Amino acid sequence: MYRKIDDFLKAWAWDTESTEKVFKNLTDQSLSQRVTPEGRTLGRIAWHIVQTLPEMCNQTGLEVVGPGEDDPIPPSAAEITARFKEAADSLGAQVEANWTDASLDVEDEMYGTSWTRGQTLVALVGHQAHHRGQMTVLMRQAGLRVPGVFGPSKEEWSDYGMPPHE
Repeated sequence: MYRKIDDFLKAWAWDTESTEKVFKNLTDQSLSQRVTPEGRTLGRIAWHIVQTLPEMCNQTGLEVVGPGEDDPIPPSAAEITARFKEAADSLGAQVEANWTDASLDVEDEMYGTSWTRGQTLVALVGHQAHHRGQMTVLMRQAGLRVPGVFGPSKEEWSDYGMPPHE
């Protein structure tokens, strides 16, 4: 759980950059990629990440700019990426402007239970990481280059002049 706003803002900047790297490798055609016929599309997962930023954080009293839960998935990967950047930047600015270290212990009603704001921020970062992982699997299936997030991806090893790990 985050106990200091500055710790969250540093983590959020890194996490946002990582998510943007993934989003920027999407193509409009790849947005329809699925693992199974009934599974979520790559575009749906990306859009879910974007929609969750205002949906989750606005339950804590923040006013994060972003799409509503029922807004349709844009047909453009560039638009999804731009909307993510807008919402992620808004979230960071809202936390910095409106919360203090002490307010991270404030509890809010969240999905039928009570979470501290510090817990909400941890859940938000974990949520994004979880769905980034799903996206990279679909990106490989769609034949896209996968960027490294927690180290080099298979494709990036050759950029370093090294063979990919098996």
